[in-house]
Amino acid sequence: MTATTDTPQGKGPLNGLIVLDLSRILAGPTCTQILGDLGATIIKIERVDRGDDTRGWGPPFLKDKEGKETRESAYYLSANRNKHSVAIDLSQPAGAALIKRLAEKADVLIENFKVGDLDRKGLGYEELSALNPRLIYCSITGFGQTGPYAQRAGYDFIVQGMGGIMSLTGETAENGGIPTKVGVGVSDVICGMYAANAILAATVERTSSGKGQYIDISLLDAQVAWLINQGVAYLVSGEVPGRLGNAHPTIVPYETFPASDGQFILAVGNDAQFQRFCKVANAPELAEDPRFVTNADRVRNRKELIPLIRQQTVFKSCEDWITELEAVGVPCGPVNDLKQVFDNPQVQHREMKVTLEHPTSNTGTVDLIGSPMKLSRTPVTYRQAPPMLGAHTGEILAGFLDLDDDTISKLAEDNIIDLGAST
Repeated sequence: MTATTDTPQGKGPLNGLIVLDLSRILAGPTCTQILGDLGATIIKIERVDRGDDTRGWGPPFLKDKEGKETRESAYYLSANRNKHSVAIDLSQPAGAALIKRLAEKADVLIENFKVGDLDRKGLGYEELSALNPRLIYCSITGFGQTGPYAQRAGYDFIVQGMGGIMSLTGETAENGGIPTKVGVGVSDVICGMYAANAILAATVERTSSGKGQYIDISLLDAQVAWLINQGVAYLVSGEVPGRLGNAHPTIVPYETFPASDGQFILAVGNDAQFQRFCKVANAPELAEDPRFVTNADRVRNRKELIPLIRQQTVFKSCEDWITELEAVGVPCGPVNDLKQVFDNPQVQHREMKVTLEHPTSNTGTVDLIGSPMKLSRTPVTYRQAPPMLGAHTGEILAGFLDLDDDTISKLAEDNIIDLGAST
């Protein structure tokens, strides 16, 4: 799907919602990109000197028309479309004063500073809500605003370990495995999604109360919530679950198996599917074996069953297994690399790659991952690529705060703001 910055894309369900985004890196930007895709106006506040930390988190970086690396890293591009970049130095009183004025106009403020940092700058919830009682103020931190860890800095990798997901991820110890983090920043992403949901809930509530409120979201809380069935299994049983590699704790067979040319996924969800699998595998005796008749039997006897299945699967290719199993309604699938993901016809049909115009790209465009939200009447919109640092500083200060050109120029001369490069 190709979208351009000057093509009308509709207004989106959050059209008119003004979000002041003081967040950086991934959790907060994930939240605000979701809101931006849904039509909200996102004013992204960045540092004058280098902007969002992730701008420097590369390579890879976007290449310009001469083939040279730009300042736009793939990491930054992944979470910052549909935003306006405004570069303001919050450490200076004049910069903080600009944020206060913007907060008076905003519906939502999102920040991920360390606990107390914005309060010390006069930009905490109490002060800003006094100026704008309708303001919804969302703080995203590693460990929350309260508790013994509140003052600690939080990072996705640390939270994946502390929050338990690494203890469940990776090959078993007996097979030489160690606790392993997920290959993307899931603690950050899940936290951003929870933050977006909380903000939308507060926005709905405000329609009746007329009041904003404070939202306290942490990476650790989000990660613990994301333990789902494994977490509740521990709470119910008192038994600490271990790593199972690609296997499932309570469904068997439900993991990767070796084919003649690689690995494929077999996800047998019930006893009838197991019987059909055994027929395709030319192993009807497995379906009749009293050790394996029900899923509970198979879970209890997985160490006996899995090697027997592996002895059968190595004689066919991944494609043959998937074709034959799909034909009889047994869930299965490939283990794709990212090229195969974006070449997949279903992924393409669902428009999970979008192309936006970008002023410094060597092609004039940049490819990004699309939104999974498909709304029938007010679809998400792709209005502009992730902005260059400070690209909208002048536009926002003039349009939202009615500052004249001379005032804006003086702020730039005093290094309170950075006017960046126009997009």
